[in-house]
Amino acid sequence: MLAALAAIVSFGLMTLYSAAGANLSPWASNQGFRFVVLFCMMIAISRITVAQWMDIAYPLYIVTFGLLLIVELFGKIGMGAQRWIDLGFIRLQPSEFMKIAVVLSLAKFFHHLPPSYVSRPSALIVPLVMFAAPAGLVMLQPDLGTAMMISMASIVVIFLAGVALRWFVLAGVSVLAALPIAWSMLHDYQKNRVLVFMNPEGDPLGTGYHISQSKIAVGSGGLFGKGFLDGTQSHLAYLPEAHTDFIFATMAEEWGMLGGLFVLLTYGYLIRWGWRIGSNGSTVFTRLTACGLAFTIFLYVAINIAMVMGLAPVVGIPLPLMSYGGSAMMTVMILLGILMSIYRKQQGTPSLG
Repeated sequence: MLAALAAIVSFGLMTLYSAAGANLSPWASNQGFRFVVLFCMMIAISRITVAQWMDIAYPLYIVTFGLLLIVELFGKIGMGAQRWIDLGFIRLQPSEFMKIAVVLSLAKFFHHLPPSYVSRPSALIVPLVMFAAPAGLVMLQPDLGTAMMISMASIVVIFLAGVALRWFVLAGVSVLAALPIAWSMLHDYQKNRVLVFMNPEGDPLGTGYHISQSKIAVGSGGLFGKGFLDGTQSHLAYLPEAHTDFIFATMAEEWGMLGGLFVLLTYGYLIRWGWRIGSNGSTVFTRLTACGLAFTIFLYVAINIAMVMGLAPVVGIPLPLMSYGGSAMMTVMILLGILMSIYRKQQGTPSLG
């Protein structure tokens, strides 16, 4: 796992170095420093016992939910959205912590719920509110991508807990029936993203510019790529957000399909490692937590790459460990630390606490 983690981060730093015109500043150097700090934090988190994670699951959820309320009232506005709490020395994005807190809390809830009660309607009210409430607050920011991730990861945890399939079918039908209402509640720019996804060539120099340029970058890389430092879309500033949300397109232009496959396989190994920890879990809490967190990594990767390749609307989900920025990297490093803690328990390795 550590080798896969190092490979992804190293490849990301090389792409950031290239995107900055063969310069470590400002992106690669800052990102490298963040990784070193967060790697130490990940190791420290891995020393926390599984029992302690279960103890703090609900308090962590309550605190994070409270921070989401603070964001709604006093949050810092940036990039057209109100998502951050500005503490002066750092901008905190509580919705990132909620991706972890909701998985831990749902896992704890089903851990203590008797198996015979799992599919009872009365028992499903709490988990439904548990993920719908924060997802709704995140939608108000507005941040459709993060709200989707919170909801989808929660649904997977609930499914793995053993809830009857009929409830998911009923929920799916209800969602389809509510789509017209949901569409009317979307902001104009969110509607434009969906319309552009359906027909990106309709306005290639306007609302479809991001997707069009991203697809050009990915396609022009071919099988082997144009070569390290030889990408034109990013270096000539045709590709927007080449160092953040669209870093996969920047990488694919220079390293081609082979580079893209390497990134996908490395992420796949990381996700498979986390999922196997869940499959081997000895308790309901460890199984649901590990699988839910592994699926969260999958959502990051799947949504970002689908977005970059024009297979999904642009929703602002970064590629974790590669995209420039600290929020997604911090979330994934905390997440990996928790998975390491569960792995240590399975292997019988003593932990602090």
